[in-house]
Amino acid sequence: MSSREGRRWPAYGRGALVALCVAAAALNDMSFEGRHLAAVMTAALVCGTALLVPRLRWPVAPLLVTVATAWWGWPLLPLLAVALFDLAVDRRARVAVGCAVAALGANLLSYRATSLWTAQSYASTLLLPALAVLVGLWWGGRRRLVQALAADVEHLRVESQLREEAARIAERSRIAAEMHDVLAHRLSLIALHTGVLATKGDTLPASVVERLGLLRTASVEALTDLRDVLGVLRDPDATPAGAALTPVMRDVGELADEARAAGQHVELTTDGLPEQAPTTHRLAVHRIVQEALTNARKHADGAPVTVRIDYRPPATLVEITNPAGTPRTDTVGSGYGLVGLRERVTTLGGHLNAGPAGAGAWRVAARIPHPLGIEQDGTPT
Repeated sequence: MSSREGRRWPAYGRGALVALCVAAAALNDMSFEGRHLAAVMTAALVCGTALLVPRLRWPVAPLLVTVATAWWGWPLLPLLAVALFDLAVDRRARVAVGCAVAALGANLLSYRATSLWTAQSYASTLLLPALAVLVGLWWGGRRRLVQALAADVEHLRVESQLREEAARIAERSRIAAEMHDVLAHRLSLIALHTGVLATKGDTLPASVVERLGLLRTASVEALTDLRDVLGVLRDPDATPAGAALTPVMRDVGELADEARAAGQHVELTTDGLPEQAPTTHRLAVHRIVQEALTNARKHADGAPVTVRIDYRPPATLVEITNPAGTPRTDTVGSGYGLVGLRERVTTLGGHLNAGPAGAGAWRVAARIPHPLGIEQDGTPT
């Protein structure tokens, strides 16, 4: 059910209640042989209309119902209860009490045939207005509480979206900084070997031929990295970070060794060579393994971690699993590390899955397809 339909049903119920009160006023007056049926019906219709029109609910409706009830007595008492309920819901409990006292007090001097102060009706005369005020106060407090909780939920939802977006932007900035330094390294090699060739003149000895091969390889790698960077950073709204970040080009084995030195049980299995995957893939694998090992230390302390990596075409595969362990309470994190990793893997054309793997275990797996033009040995064609 939509929110609009949810607001309609209370309005329908209120309209039915007011219509029932108007009909009850006519029936009650008919019990007195209808001597004042037209006047009572007119007063009930006017009061009911005022109660149903939103613009007249304050202050017109309470005033009309109070005056009509003060004169005609208990045929209009249900409409007075509705007006008192509305006032209590809107935090006008004092006004509601004032209207009730004014209507009941003035009725002592009004039309006697339908007086509120008879032996048969004085109990309901006191109970119905009091009950309407109390129920109105409870309902208004409940409605405001629900609205406050709904506002808090919406605030948390928006805050979560902003945090996730910030994590994605931060990961894009990290990729930009890493690849900037990688390309600078490649281009520096080109500049170095080009300078050596420039000093050799027209002769081409064996050493120059060898350097020409290195120059060709470095230039092709630089172009491949540039293509990858342009593909990864295709979002024009992503802005690079102000501070430069050092690219992580170490082997994943060093991460495993550091984790073991810290007391973590890590089993690493690698298929293929890192050079068989593009630079962006190696950086992504490094970040995935780093984040997974960190999360395992935080949430499953003492549990063994199994890391499997496959660099071979047609896709780079990485999987990290760990059974249940003891969560640590001395660590604090942002909780959005996986969001950034998923953004990185997605921009490379792959996908990342993270979630329970049964019996309290946790699994992080990613598959990143190699771009076209990568041969089986990992070099660009």
